[in-house]
Order: sequence, then structure tokens, then C-alpha cells
Amino acid sequence: MKMAAKLMIKALQGRFLFSSSKLTRNSSPVFSIISNSFSSKPAKDIPGLPKNRLEEFSSASQQADFGVIYDKKPFKFSAVKGKRYAWCACGKSKSQPLCDGTHRNPHLKITMRPVHFMFDEDKDVWLCNCKQTSRRPFCDGTHKREDIQAAIR
Repeated sequence: MKMAAKLMIKALQGRFLFSSSKLTRNSSPVFSIISNSFSSKPAKDIPGLPKNRLEEFSSASQQADFGVIYDKKPFKFSAVKGKRYAWCACGKSKSQPLCDGTHRNPHLKITMRPVHFMFDEDKDVWLCNCKQTSRRPFCDGTHKREDIQAAIR
């Protein structure tokens, strides 16, 4: 396989970031979208994204793989104080954006696990439906990337 093709595959897998029209190695497998451009700014530093109370107790939000692109726009969700939710990370759930347990089907061979989240107050949040966000389960604007927009027509 040609070197350019290998680099493109790795870039699409999120292992590299584009910076000043050159490819640079990134220590974490995430893309962050800020002002419609790729950035090496850590995803947790993006202002305006809500804080998941359960993030420190679960490793599901740190999974290396990304799920199947379900939709190219986020879903507005009204969360209730103290209620625990499970966001579908695999993209196969029939009750998107929440998990319905489809990942447990042994015939589908899905390795992704749902991301559980909870809030201290009633809150409206935008949940990612493209499943490519670096701030699971919340939308960080990754759906604006050209490859994601082209995937769902």
C-alpha cells in the first residue's frame, strides 16, 4: 500500500491531526473541531460542553474505536436531575441516541460499550449522533467534518 494511502487511513482513524497543512503525530486518538478546523487542543478544554458526572467512574468514554455514523447532526436531549442514561457509542441502537442493548448481540460482534451519563440538575444537552465525538456523549462539532457529512447523504 502506498505511504499516502496509509497516512490517509490513519488520519481518518483519528491517530493524526492536521496542523498547518502537515501531518503531525498526536498522543491521543481524537479529533477536536474548533472553528471548522482540526486542532490539537484537548477535547476537555472546549468551553460550553457539559460535564458528565459519571465520566471518572467509567472507561467507556475513553474507548479507542468510534461507532458507525448514525446521523450528521446532534440530538437535543432533556436530561433529568439524578437519572442515569446510557448513550449508544456503537451507532447500531434502534432508540438513538440512547442505547437499547444491540451491542450485546453476539452475532453482530460489536466491541463498543455505551457511555453512561448523569447530571446534578435538569439540563438540555446536545448528544452526538455521528458517534465520532472526542467528548462522548456530547456533541463537540465533529459532525461538521467533510468525511462525516459525505458519509450520510
